[in-house]
This record gives sequence, structure tokens and C-alpha cells, in this order.
Amino acid sequence: MLERVQTAVVGGGVVGLAVARALSRSGREVLLLESESLTGSGTSSRNSEVVHAGIYYTAGSLKARACVEGRRALYSFCEAYAVPYSRCGKLLVATEEGELAQLDAVAEKARANGLSGSGEALVRLTSAEAARLEPEVRCVGALHSPSTGIVDSHALMTALLADAERHGATLALGSSVVGGECGGSDAVAGCGAGGRVLLRTADGTQLACDEVVNCAGHGAPRLAAALGGMPRSHVPAAHFAKGTYFALSGRPSPFRGLVYPLPQQAGLGVHATVDLAGRCRFGPDVEWTSNAEDVQVDPTRAAAFYAEVRKYWPDLPDGGLVPDYAGVSGRGEPSADFVLSGPSEHGVAGLVHLFGIESPGLTASLALARLCVESLDRESVR
Repeated sequence: MLERVQTAVVGGGVVGLAVARALSRSGREVLLLESESLTGSGTSSRNSEVVHAGIYYTAGSLKARACVEGRRALYSFCEAYAVPYSRCGKLLVATEEGELAQLDAVAEKARANGLSGSGEALVRLTSAEAARLEPEVRCVGALHSPSTGIVDSHALMTALLADAERHGATLALGSSVVGGECGGSDAVAGCGAGGRVLLRTADGTQLACDEVVNCAGHGAPRLAAALGGMPRSHVPAAHFAKGTYFALSGRPSPFRGLVYPLPQQAGLGVHATVDLAGRCRFGPDVEWTSNAEDVQVDPTRAAAFYAEVRKYWPDLPDGGLVPDYAGVSGRGEPSADFVLSGPSEHGVAGLVHLFGIESPGLTASLALARLCVESLDRESVR
């Protein structure tokens, strides 16, 4: 079966939903293709629900720009669409004297990323000042991030989908895109339905599309490679990072906000987050894996969690951690930037890929959506 579509978005996680919403609000006819039986059930359902400030990322990088813009847009969206959230703040702690210089480096990076002024600028705290904010935390110094928060990610995704559908977008569940053609190939021209990108789904449906945005998460490189006519030099290798979380058992959170150690090479360290119900969890760690579907929690990893958490919360009791959940994100390279690859980058008309959208992808989702629309709009006015 062959169908004609103006704009297809592949992947119904939080980024795909935001992209579908932005494209539908631009006046396009949008088809959102999700392989599972409901949206937001993959990587987007296995995140910490943190609204990141934009502190750590390289100045001028897409991660930094999209996180800062996306955070501001996300809070505004939550207010406008009654999505539950809390701007609870975050304490970034140095637990040894030798880490104090790193606090200064982090603060400088945050300033370079545009975090300034009341409500955004990081505030340097002594150990006594930090204890007044978080009495249970042990540290020798800290930074307070007032703009970091938490959000109900499922309510957010529900609101994004509702607004996309309100503007005419159509959702197709159970629609797994397995390949296609692009770049003026004979297969695209020969389908007889017009369009610039031909998508094939697992049930044999062919979609002749004017535009396609690949928001397939850690499957984005695989989908790009399955499109005939897509230059292979613009398809990154996929690296999968598994992050595991353990929950605090038997008591409410001992913290008022979020508590983070200083960032590590491959991640932000085993930090403490609190959800909107007041439940505390710790994580994630980082485990490089070749299996993107491995979301089982290994209980033996708890030993390392106890050691890391007790650096800033010595009172964590034995037996206080229970396995919670794990998720897998796709990265172009360890610690690499987000990649938005559109016609201006790879030369294929009507096609945009989002690669390596790990954390802070949820925070950045509305900004990435705007950039996808811009990428396609730039091509249309050439």
C-alpha cells in the first residue's frame, strides 16, 4: 500500500512529540509514526524527569544552547498547559577540599552558557550555607542552581500530543519504520506518488513524504543507515549508555531539592533526585553496552551506589536502596554533542535527523523542535 504524506515524524518519544507539535503548528500536515503501542514508552519513560539548567555543556554547543532555551520554553509550556512541575533547585556539592576548584570551573561554564541574573545564576555556598538549604548533605562547598527543576514527564508528553493533534497531526501507533529511499533515488521517483523521501514500515506500507524528521532516539543511526540515498559519511556510529537507578526505601526523601556530585567524564555522577510525589531515587551510573534493549536492573550495582551516595549523604542506611529502573540512551560518541543533521548538512532534500539525543533531551525538546522546523523552512525558501 502506498500513501502520500506531507511531513512524517519517526519516533513518538518526548522529542518526537515536541517536533510533531511544532511542525503541525507551522501549518504542515503531520503524521507521527511510533513503533510501540503508546507514545513515550521507550527511553522517554526511563528518565529522571529533571529539568536541567544548562550548566555543564560546552559553551556554544547544541546541547548547551538547546538546554538553556528548552528549559525556559518548557517552564512556560508547563504553565500554559497545566503540566505539573516544580522549580525545586539543585545543590551541586564538593565533598573534598580538592574539588572546590572544580566548583569555580563549573560556575564559569554556566556563565558562559548564559545562566545569569536572578533565578538562573549559580550561587556559591559555604558548607554552612549548603547545610541550611539541605541539612542532610555533607559537603565542603557547593553551588546552588535555582532554575533546575522536575516535571511530570508523562503529563508533558500527553500535553504535547494533545496540542499536536489539536493542530491536525495524526498519530500512527504500531508503525515501525524499517527503511526507505531518499536523495532522488530511482525508488523515490518510481513510486509515482511524488514526495522526496520514501518510508517503508514493517507491515509493508510505503509512505511518499515531502519531509521526514528522524526522532527515533537510539535507533536514529540505524534508521538513517536503512535509507537508500543517505550519505553514509553523515550517519554516526551508535554508542549505547545504560543508566541504572536505585530508589530510597522506607522513608520520604531526606532532601528538599536535587543533590548532585561534581560531574564525571561520562556522566553527571550518581545524584539524588526527587519526583513530584516526594519519592527519592539515586542515579544514574553509566554502563556502556552493545544491547540497546537491556533495561534490567542489576542488583549487584547497588554496592557502588552506596559508596557514591555516602560521599554526600553519610546517613544512607544499609539496605536503604532498592532497584528502581534502568534506561539506555544513544550517543554519537562518549560525551559528544547533540547532532541535528538537515539538508544543509547532508545534502538530502526534505530530511532531518536527530542523533545522540541523550540527557538533557527532555529539557531541550522544545528547542530542538524549533530548530527542526527552521531546518526544513530554510530549505523551502531557497
